[in-house]
Amino acid sequence: MYKQRMMDMHIHSDNSPDGIHSPMYMCEQAVDKGLRAIAFTDHCEIDKFFSHKYNSMVFHSYFECLKAKTSFAGELLVLLGIEIAQPLFDKALSERIINNHNYDIILGSIHTPKGFNCDVKEIPYNEINVYDFMKDYFRELTELAYWDGCDVLAHITCPMRRIQGKYNLEFDYSKISKETDELLKAIIENNKSLEINSSGLRQLMARPMPDESIIRRYKELGGKNITIGSDAHCAQDVGAGVYECMRLIKKLGFEKINFYTGREILEINNNI
Repeated sequence: MYKQRMMDMHIHSDNSPDGIHSPMYMCEQAVDKGLRAIAFTDHCEIDKFFSHKYNSMVFHSYFECLKAKTSFAGELLVLLGIEIAQPLFDKALSERIINNHNYDIILGSIHTPKGFNCDVKEIPYNEINVYDFMKDYFRELTELAYWDGCDVLAHITCPMRRIQGKYNLEFDYSKISKETDELLKAIIENNKSLEINSSGLRQLMARPMPDESIIRRYKELGGKNITIGSDAHCAQDVGAGVYECMRLIKKLGFEKINFYTGREILEINNNI
């Protein structure tokens, strides 16, 4: 019997290059913390799929997480997922990957933006115009929102981990309101879910991704579909910040939270 209504829809095991703990151990921690469900969404970077051996990692991730799902049946709802980054770099390859396994949930994300040969965490934001960068970044995410291969747009403001965190730069979203609205409308029109990623609460930026202003705007535009994920890469972070994000979206008027099985949206009441 599932003890709580907390669900963490974004977790990385040691089958991700930067993950630390095994799916089994992370499930143990989720049970100890009283979570109802978790989704393993190990990394798959399409532009580096062969050069960085994601082809092997994706295979091992699915079957190790499937083993954990079976082992914890009745204690914890374990969902099988994947986070595909830069999927439109090679759409045919991306679609082949997601069709190889019976995934419950597929996150779409951008870690290496167009025009850059590095991850967003490595970009020297103090040397570029961050407003022009975020306009381009949101346009790229808008294009991704129209791809049928993903269910959820993950951490849409992840560059803020460095812009507002490491570099301590102010950022006024009203200056990119056109691009922000286009992205949020694309998520709504294509029946995707907007992920509220709690990892920012554990970092210098000290706020979720996206932050309250964008979540509120999503609501104003008619957005309803929300998932919450810790983006945990180690067992201690499983479920971290999920409750705080549930409280935030409740305050903003979201009475439901989404999760996925077999890539179908299901809802639970946001009772906190």
